[in-house]
Amino acid sequence: MAEGLTPGVKKRTFFRGRQWTFHLALSVTAFVIAFPLLYAALIATQTNTEIFAFQLTPGSALKSNFDAVWFGRDFAGAMWNSTVQAILVTTGKTILSLLAGLAFVYFKFRGKWIVFFLVLVTLMMPTEVMILAMFRFVSEIGWQDSMAAITVPFLASATGAFLFRQHFANLPAELLEASQIDGASPIQFLTKVLIPLSWNVIAALFVIQFVYTWNMFLWPSLIIRDESKQVVQVALQTLTNIDGALTYGPLMLAAIIASIPPAIIFVLMQKPFMSGFAIGQQK
Repeated sequence: MAEGLTPGVKKRTFFRGRQWTFHLALSVTAFVIAFPLLYAALIATQTNTEIFAFQLTPGSALKSNFDAVWFGRDFAGAMWNSTVQAILVTTGKTILSLLAGLAFVYFKFRGKWIVFFLVLVTLMMPTEVMILAMFRFVSEIGWQDSMAAITVPFLASATGAFLFRQHFANLPAELLEASQIDGASPIQFLTKVLIPLSWNVIAALFVIQFVYTWNMFLWPSLIIRDESKQVVQVALQTLTNIDGALTYGPLMLAAIIASIPPAIIFVLMQKPFMSGFAIGQQK
């Protein structure tokens, strides 16, 4: 009998059975998923000549591509505009969704279920359906080329309202009764009881809404005309033409840079993000 093993228990090895085939399959799958990003990173360092020569080693144009993107087209300004927009929209949506969930669960008023049904109906209405009405309204109040134009119309979230409504509805009713006995106001009940119990759900909503806002393209391209106030996704489109030619290196480099903030948000909130979905699945 092998030392340190209990009787009847065989020593496990990496290659015992078919375990190694699963590891191999996972490795191949991970490589296939990561290949577009790796290839984009390679192209970001090359000139068009090196790209069309199918050079498989890093090129010589990384610095020139970065200068063309970051300074030549003020990509840094577009990144800042998108960061401000994403933070404002995501924070506003989270706060309004919390208040909506509080109202739908803990307040009694006439027509509550009708209002909740109308909120759910908006889930089936994509932004493109309302784009013309939004454009006319924002233009009439003079919000073109402003941060308000790309933030205020997106502060309300039917998804967030539904998510928090379902989450609050599954919390024990005794929490509300205990808070009422202590004389807590609705806002105190929200901030001191509900929010501490909802951080995982808040993180899940925050990540989803941040990525959604960061990837916004159609509405900013219509309402923002000043390039200095444009967002990152629209700025990416302008990089398809540098010095009168289609240059792939700067475009790939800009795409990689643009993907960094959402990736950071996801990494920082990965644990509460996954826990938030686990809570939803258990319910």
